[in-house]
Amino acid sequence: MAEWFTKKEGAAAVAPSAGASGTGIVAADSLRVRSGPGTSYASTGSLRNGQSVTVLNTNGSWAKIRHGSLEGWVSKDYLNMNGSRQQSVPAAGNDAIAAADNLNVRVSPALNARVIGKLAKGTKVKVQSQENGWAKIIYQGQAAYVSGQYLSFTSSPLKTGSAASRPAGEATVTASSLYVRDSGSLNGKVVGQVSRGEKFRILAEKDNWVKIEYKPGRTGWAAGWFFEKKASSPAPSANSVKNQSVTVLHNGTNIRKGAGVHTSVVQRANQGDSFKVVSLYGDWYQISLANGGTGYIAGWLVSLNGNQAVQIKKPGAGIHMKNKTVVIDPGHGGRDGGTVGARGTLEKHLNLATARLLYDKLKAAGTNVVMTRNGDTYLSLSSRVSASHYHNADAFISLHYDSIADRSVRGMTTYYYNSSHRTLSTEVHSSVSSRTSLRDRGVRQGDYHVLRENQRPSTLLELGYLSNPTEEMLVSTPQYQEAVAAGIFEGLAKYFKGSGQ
Repeated sequence: MAEWFTKKEGAAAVAPSAGASGTGIVAADSLRVRSGPGTSYASTGSLRNGQSVTVLNTNGSWAKIRHGSLEGWVSKDYLNMNGSRQQSVPAAGNDAIAAADNLNVRVSPALNARVIGKLAKGTKVKVQSQENGWAKIIYQGQAAYVSGQYLSFTSSPLKTGSAASRPAGEATVTASSLYVRDSGSLNGKVVGQVSRGEKFRILAEKDNWVKIEYKPGRTGWAAGWFFEKKASSPAPSANSVKNQSVTVLHNGTNIRKGAGVHTSVVQRANQGDSFKVVSLYGDWYQISLANGGTGYIAGWLVSLNGNQAVQIKKPGAGIHMKNKTVVIDPGHGGRDGGTVGARGTLEKHLNLATARLLYDKLKAAGTNVVMTRNGDTYLSLSSRVSASHYHNADAFISLHYDSIADRSVRGMTTYYYNSSHRTLSTEVHSSVSSRTSLRDRGVRQGDYHVLRENQRPSTLLELGYLSNPTEEMLVSTPQYQEAVAAGIFEGLAKYFKGSGQ
């Protein structure tokens, strides 16, 4: 029976998840517990190193836990999981030991890759890097790959950057091994590498890439979605910022007539421009202009210089999501597997993983969320549309990953059918694109059944090309999934705010 024609009674509805995972041990000195699966959610408490928690479910790089009366979400990177199948891949620079007999050594990180040798149980190896659950090692003088779940740690990660100082704008690497490039793009030349847990000062930000000093005297760019920024201090007061200056973070930043986004733009500023602060109005700075007048600039678009250097956060998006109804449609499922990636990734599984993470983010914000499928089941296109109509969806989001014969093609595309739904597609696409820095293939009109027959605001996202081997590895990572789900969430918030719903 179609789930949306039923009503659960006697118990709370169970949210879709990746499954309960037993227990876990906190592996950080102070681990923040958040109200939702993401660093943008409020902290509801903290846990100490060594404390045991019950893991209720896991989703992407986050785990929902309970410790006594405290319940919320924590980063799985700082949780040692017990009683589950989850295994972490050793970080780059670690020594590791083969924990299985005759561990296959392959030429590339895929189960269908050619086997070039085997490791006996107890063989010691040096992990060069990790890719999507695979560890890169040197085998008989050449680069090779083994499954990370059959390796065990023998030493601590190597540190290539200094974490001695804690200046403003500091961030921590969350990926096991992360490339540093000479430009803020996946096309940039690799000039270095950093490891999980290392802390760096953010020197600049552009299109979700961050510039860091990865070695003394050497700087480069790394993907911003693999960094967790240090939580900001409370917002400054009007008296504390008077006569100080602010520096603009982005090109084309609007300076407005009043303290609000609905007031007229009087001037535009570029990255690096500096202005003297007159006063503070909520989240807006009143600044002095070169013509002798004053204007207002959003606090989240500038950095405050001097001793009171506190970054104002953009007002939370959750306020616009509460009580809205969003239908999430993970494409394909069951006998309809969707496309198959160059390395064997099944689209239907990736669609569901993205949907589950988005579901939890929306639920934490008070959104009424419906999933057209919660597991690996087949569902007709008309049934998906019926769910949208039955629940009178404020937004219908269909999630997919793309494929094409040309393996060099990459990027994300977003589709709408009815012109009245274009705004939804544009807002979601813009937010996801800025979060992921994937090649932007634009917003287009698409004649898809779930859009064409849908009377509710609807959009369909193609979130990367599985046919491109490099992009397939990227989009399969928990970090990318986190960035996509956060982008869709923010795009929906912008849409609901702008439409007055």
